[in-house]
Amino acid sequence: MSELPGQYVSIVKRFKKYTRAVENLGKAAKEAGPIDDKTSHLIQMAAAAAIRSEGSVHSHARRALQAGASQDELHHAIILLSSTIGFPTVSAALSWVDDVVKEKKR
Repeated sequence: MSELPGQYVSIVKRFKKYTRAVENLGKAAKEAGPIDDKTSHLIQMAAAAAIRSEGSVHSHARRALQAGASQDELHHAIILLSSTIGFPTVSAALSWVDDVVKEKKR
């Protein structure tokens, strides 16, 4: 897996209590229900695509793959958004997912 993004590392260093709280919130949200890790990362990846957050799409695509998602599942999770977020945003998100898929194949 590649290194953490510099911006994220900078925030962690400068705002330790804040990032700990954000991480704890994410952990609590995952523990609040029955959705498995793979599915939760696919959901979060799709939400990131909807808000056009390239870094977050990369991050959740990587984590979904680590949790057992296939390349086809990553693509399908994004394509399902077509009628909601529109083709241009879906196209961009697919390119971000493909960045991660290509990175994994290296």
